Amino acid sequence: QVQLVESGGGLVQPGGSLRLSCAASGFSLDYYAIGWFRQAPGKEREGVSFMGSSGRTAYYADSVQGRFTISRDNAKNTVYLQMNSLKPEDTAVYYCAAVLAGVPRLDYEYDYWGQGTQVTVSS
Repeated sequence: QVQLVESGGGLVQPGGSLRLSCAASGFSLDYYAIGWFRQAPGKEREGVSFMGSSGRTAYYADSVQGRFTISRDNAKNTVYLQMNSLKPEDTAVYYCAAVLAGVPRLDYEYDYWGQGTQVTVSS
């Protein structure tokens, strides 16, 4: 069964850090591009960061550029999102997604999705 499972969310104070993980099972991430998306209450889902299958290309939304870092460990079949200098506006449910071709930025282009992990930034 193809599955993506996110973990690492939680409650953190502004300025703090979290590292999200996205573990794949039932398939190998080796040839898949990965996207991290988030959805805040009452808002549309938005793309946060994207990485190609090789790990050589990474893209970030302007809102997280310089604060978030995407990485992947294909040996562990896992992708990460390191989030530093967190702000209250980063509060959202974070999702990882996988797609076989390209490095798309739009959610509907992704084939597999995790269930999401809640990130809350609050003092």
